[in-house]
Amino acid sequence: MNRRHRALGAAFAPALLLACILASTPAGGATLPHTGYAGKGQMVKTTQDGVPLVGYLSLPKGDGTHPGLVVVQEWWGVNDWVKQQTDSLAAHGYVAFAPDLYKGKVAYDEATAHQLMSGLVEEEAMAALRAAADFLRSRQDVRANAIGVIGWCLGGRYAIRGIQAAMLGNYGAEDQGPSPDQVKRFEAALRKAGKKVDFKIYPGAGHAFANENNPWGGYRPAAARDAWRRTLTFLNQELKRGSMPGKSG
Repeated sequence: MNRRHRALGAAFAPALLLACILASTPAGGATLPHTGYAGKGQMVKTTQDGVPLVGYLSLPKGDGTHPGLVVVQEWWGVNDWVKQQTDSLAAHGYVAFAPDLYKGKVAYDEATAHQLMSGLVEEEAMAALRAAADFLRSRQDVRANAIGVIGWCLGGRYAIRGIQAAMLGNYGAEDQGPSPDQVKRFEAALRKAGKKVDFKIYPGAGHAFANENNPWGGYRPAAARDAWRRTLTFLNQELKRGSMPGKSG
C-alpha cells in the first residue's frame, strides 16, 4: 500500500499534524446502516489548481480565521459517519473539508466498498488531496499556515503519504493492517528520522474501533473516547495554538 511516499509533502508543508486510525480491509459480508444524517455542512463542487473537487465542507462558528483540516474518508466513502466527524471537527474550531474520492458514490456493503476502493487511481486521489489542502489554504477564513489532515482506514493510509509534520496515531491491538509490530517499527523509524510522533495502541481494539457504526461489532467506546480526546488535544496543541496570530508555525 505504500508504493509512493511523495506528492503530499509540498501541499501540506505548512501542516502540523496527522491524526489517523490505520486499518486493513477486513474480510466478511458486513453492511452499514443508512442513518439519514442531515449534516450541518454542505457538499461543494469547485475546481482547484485545475483539479475538479467535490467534498463535504463544514464551518466553525465565529469570525476571524481558523485552522483547516482535510478529512480523508474510510473505504465506504464520504458517508454519514465521515460527515459527522467533519461536523464535529468544525464544532471544535476547524474549517473541515472531506474531499469525495469516490465522486459521489457511497458504499453500504463490503463488495461495493472494495470495488470503489479498487477503482481509485492513486495519482488522481493524491491530486484531489493536494487540491483539498490548497482549497482550504485559499479561503479567507483559514490560516494558510495551519492546514492539517486526518484520516481513518483507507484515509489513514492516504493521509500519511509524504507528510513532514507532527503525527498522531491511534491503533487497535487486534488490527493486522498494520499490526502492532508494524506500528512499533513505523514509529521507531519515524523517531530515528527525527519526526515528532505520538502513537498509541489500544488493547482489545480492532478494525475501525472508533466508529459506532462498525459493522464487524468492533466498536470500543472507551478506546474511541480516548482516541478522540487525544486527537482534539493534539490538534489544539499542534495546529490551533501553534498558528495563533503572533505565534510561529
